[in-house]
Amino acid sequence: MDARQQLLSSARMRGWEPLVWLVAFALPLLVPGQALIVNEVAIVALFAVSLDLVLGYTGIVSLGHAAFLGFGAYASALFAKHVMPDPVVGLLFGTFCATLLGAACSLTILRGTDLTRLMVTLGMALILMELANKLDWLTGGSDGLQGVMMGPVLGRFEFDLYGQTAAWYSLTVLLILFVLARRWVHSPWGATLMAVRDNPLRAMAIGIPVHNRLAVVYTVAAALAGAAGALMAQTTGFASLDVFALERSADVMLMLVIGGVGWLYGGVVGAVVFKLMHDVIAGITPQYWTFWIGLFLVVLVMVGRERLIRPWRWFGRTADQKGGAL
Repeated sequence: MDARQQLLSSARMRGWEPLVWLVAFALPLLVPGQALIVNEVAIVALFAVSLDLVLGYTGIVSLGHAAFLGFGAYASALFAKHVMPDPVVGLLFGTFCATLLGAACSLTILRGTDLTRLMVTLGMALILMELANKLDWLTGGSDGLQGVMMGPVLGRFEFDLYGQTAAWYSLTVLLILFVLARRWVHSPWGATLMAVRDNPLRAMAIGIPVHNRLAVVYTVAAALAGAAGALMAQTTGFASLDVFALERSADVMLMLVIGGVGWLYGGVVGAVVFKLMHDVIAGITPQYWTFWIGLFLVVLVMVGRERLIRPWRWFGRTADQKGGAL
């Protein structure tokens, strides 16, 4: 098996993965009272996957990734309010707008060190937040963009109060973009990203266009974050300045700390663990939930993620072996 075939085989789903996704899609039906939480987890998981593309595969540290989340949210909300309420078309429009913003911002991360990139990405989110605040005639300002009414998905599935349609809609978008992203990073083209991350000078010496790779992956990551923002605005019917907040970028960074970087599922796992811990702990002690999450992160670092997830990896290998035997 040559290197290309090994990369492509690693992009294929393992035996246990379809079962996990089937359980995720069954949750809104099995526990309809938690459908809104499932929808929220799917959206933040997509947001975390988008950050993992730039952090885990190219080493670009970003504290302003919420800029693309918010831009996609406002673009899709304005599209639904002033053009047409079709969710799929609005999702594509919000993703397209975030892609253009990512392409423009990618020029700013090609120069400087990690600290420079950190400040530039943070500054972009703050600029967009202030613009959304000042352009109150368009965005609603500090009151947010309200009254966003969405039509049925594909003309058939109406958004319900329980959030079941929203959950299935967001999960479907997450699954499609996750599969495409994993196929991309495990392609020969995507393999060069890790060379750029590990040693950009050596990658440049062997002929890899480093600046081109950084610009493309940053743009793609912006597109995924914009899609997450569009889903957020469409399923909640609301877009506010909060989507640009520093806390959004910090939370998604914590999700990757929990789940791990450089394997895409880290964003999904981190989003599930973080949101469940937030909801459970905040329900028990609303004032001190950040303390317990901080304590969990300390334990995670002290014990090591590898030790905590070792039983799950054993289960995955066992499932793969059984699937191969069948």
